[in-house]
Amino acid sequence: MSREQRGPNEKLGAVLALAGISNAGLARRVNDLGAQRGLTLRYDKTSVARWVSKGMVPQGAAPHLIAAAIGQKLGRPVPLHEIGLADADPAPEVGLAFPRDVAQAVRSATELYRLDLAGRRAGSGGIWQSLAGSFAVTAYATPASRWLITPADSSVAREANTAEGSGAPLKVGHSDVGKLREAAEDARRWDSKYGGGDWRSSMVPECLRVEAAPLLLGSYSDEVGRALFGASAELTRLAGWMAFDTGQQEAAQRYYIQALRLARAAADVPLGGYVLASMSLQATYRGFGDEGVDLAQAALERNRGLATARTMSFFRLVEARAHARAGDAQAAGAALKAAEGWLERSREGDNDPSWLGFYGYDRFAADAAECYRDLKAPRQVRRFTEQALSKPTEEFVRSHGLRLVVSAVAELESGNLDAACEQGVRAVEVAGRISSARTMEYVRDLLHRLEPYGDEPRVAELRERARPLLVTPA
Repeated sequence: MSREQRGPNEKLGAVLALAGISNAGLARRVNDLGAQRGLTLRYDKTSVARWVSKGMVPQGAAPHLIAAAIGQKLGRPVPLHEIGLADADPAPEVGLAFPRDVAQAVRSATELYRLDLAGRRAGSGGIWQSLAGSFAVTAYATPASRWLITPADSSVAREANTAEGSGAPLKVGHSDVGKLREAAEDARRWDSKYGGGDWRSSMVPECLRVEAAPLLLGSYSDEVGRALFGASAELTRLAGWMAFDTGQQEAAQRYYIQALRLARAAADVPLGGYVLASMSLQATYRGFGDEGVDLAQAALERNRGLATARTMSFFRLVEARAHARAGDAQAAGAALKAAEGWLERSREGDNDPSWLGFYGYDRFAADAAECYRDLKAPRQVRRFTEQALSKPTEEFVRSHGLRLVVSAVAELESGNLDAACEQGVRAVEVAGRISSARTMEYVRDLLHRLEPYGDEPRVAELRERARPLLVTPA
């Protein structure tokens, strides 16, 4: 459905020309983005011609998908007013702001919490289907720079009033904060074991909306407020990580930005570094290695002399991942060496944060293997994957599956087709037990690499085993 505008939409035509997108190309991109959000769209070049020459305004999510499609080609967010569609159904840029003021930061975070990853606003519909834009690494520039300049707010004490909610405002205490931390710990365990798409993991956005938001809008002292912001930041980062694991990149980005802002209010510099490291991993995973380096180094810079040795090791490891994706073998090797050195300096009695419980030598080896995979050094990949897989655990099932795929790729690049297929079969078995779009992307990448050997019985068997998992994206 469309509605008439006055005259041609010259703005849309000009931006399409700037981006070098044809009418048919835009229609295809919009349809594809819609399919990723569960929408069945059938736009064609004639539809786009009507939007441009006659000023027709498509209804529903389409204007925002048009902006997202053009933004992907230009490599930056494209607001609706730039393409002449500002009077389309509004979709606020929820979660992309990094306010300087604490009160505004609370409003920004709680507005995001009113949305959920299933694509519904509380009381309305279609939010992730209609939010303008998709993942744009440039959206991380302002949050990272503001956090580097001022990593802590001077005071976060708050006196709420009844106008901000229904009934008397909550008086927040340490017991309320403790419940949020318990929820974060439970969610971390479920996510590692079952993937970001598991139904238990999907309860995190609900917890943010129902539990965290009323607390943030309540009354609290500076001491309690710092703890509350820290617990909320942990949960918000987890929501972002789970969205990232399920392929909801735009949702993940918004959660990460708000998590970083909350960590600043908590005056928790290591936690802020952890959020930046998560942003870095997302940027690296999306192919923005240089930006991934910047984000990882931002995490490192503010944590010198503050974070524990194990925390610094993880930040250097994330930096190594980004250098490797950017193709800088020397920088990646130096960062890996530094990460290993910090890890060797860590001790059992160190005051490591609870959110770092996943990180040890096996995780270091697993990420080192991925670095060398990106640098096309299969012998090093094999060496580190053997270390990473030496202690299989039921606690980190998804990580085990990812390591098996990386091991299969290393075996294939070393000329060991049978071993590659054997590891691939094991990886597919793990993938079938969890809900992780990221794991399935790894499996798809392996199958793509195996295409030249498609006539081999072992390859055909692996492809057949993977087929049920590939019918519907995880």
